[in-house]
Amino acid sequence: MSKSAAPSPPTQVIWSGDLMAYRFSDSHPMHPARLDLTMRLTAELGTLARPNYTVVEPPVAADAELETIHDPEYVAAVRRASESPGEPNEAAGLGTEDNPLFPGIHEASARLAGGSLVAAEGILSGAALHAVNIAGGMHHAARGHASGFCVYNDAALAIQRLLDGGVARVLYIDVDAHHGDGTERIFWNEPRVMTISLHESGMSLFPGTGFANDIGGPDAAGTAVNVAVPAGTGDAGWLRAFHAVVPQIATAFAPEVIVSQHGCDGHALDMLSNLRLSVDGQRQNMLDVSDLADRLCEGRWIATGGGGYNVANVVPRAWSHLIAIAGGRPVPARTPVPQPWRDHVAELYGTEAPAMMGDDADIWWRSWEVGYDPADPVDRTIMATRKEVFPLYGLDPWFD
Repeated sequence: MSKSAAPSPPTQVIWSGDLMAYRFSDSHPMHPARLDLTMRLTAELGTLARPNYTVVEPPVAADAELETIHDPEYVAAVRRASESPGEPNEAAGLGTEDNPLFPGIHEASARLAGGSLVAAEGILSGAALHAVNIAGGMHHAARGHASGFCVYNDAALAIQRLLDGGVARVLYIDVDAHHGDGTERIFWNEPRVMTISLHESGMSLFPGTGFANDIGGPDAAGTAVNVAVPAGTGDAGWLRAFHAVVPQIATAFAPEVIVSQHGCDGHALDMLSNLRLSVDGQRQNMLDVSDLADRLCEGRWIATGGGGYNVANVVPRAWSHLIAIAGGRPVPARTPVPQPWRDHVAELYGTEAPAMMGDDADIWWRSWEVGYDPADPVDRTIMATRKEVFPLYGLDPWFD
């Protein structure tokens, strides 16, 4: 059955204008305007008017909820910083260049976290088959400190809520340009959670972690999977890497729910990474993750946002595709961008918005079955990961 002919899954979109309060400064790369522009574009495309969508307002996560993965001392430190933003706490990663303080930072961060928690509740209760929190994906936040624009790790909180609700195995897929280090580390020794991160190599990009031999703790070897592609990788190599590792290892792990992070900062126009992806390639990857959820998890899927710093050109298109794909009605890449939205961007930024929902890119990639090319740096990356992890699941690194 084609995607367009499949039944429309009940889909929750986590959204409220209150999420715009997560705002470090006017000049900080993670500006909440990207969220507003995404939701405006999604509305102009008519996506949310479909009957299978429900918009859910995110609550502010309670301290007890945050402390299911974060240290109580850290939550208390964020609260203090929220009330006294002139007093940085660099040991907790608060008040740094990446994570400058602002009044109300605790509540704003806890609301992002609450969004992914309510998404997990929707999956557990059966109210939703798919849930999307574009404001989430704060994958660098660790148990006891903020990092890389991330204060509370909403994806990890959602995963823990799923586990506490009786889910036996959760697969986390992170395709942000930056390694999903915080989420990986939180579940480093948890055999019920597999974290897969497809990212630009730490040799050239923050946070400098996430190599093929990082495979998990002593009680969970093989549940951390890292595919660290070289700087300059485009759609063909990136999609080849995903398809050469993720479906095989995900099938072997047999998750009951997928939680994914769709940072779109790997786009060629993003200023904070060195990948060369297109919106078309990112859209294809979203379809691939959705298909995995359908095949392995009876559709149960929570998707979050993440990085993405080209506020007007890239992020709104990428995440509007994500919301549409989650609802079972993908927007074709050659769909014209609605003129009212383009006019809004021109008025807001004095710049011309893209005319199409894609970049008209060629996203063909070689499947792994074509053969391993040792002269190709992407293939060497793929093989390094396959050799580290595949044997732990009875898979052949060369042929499976």
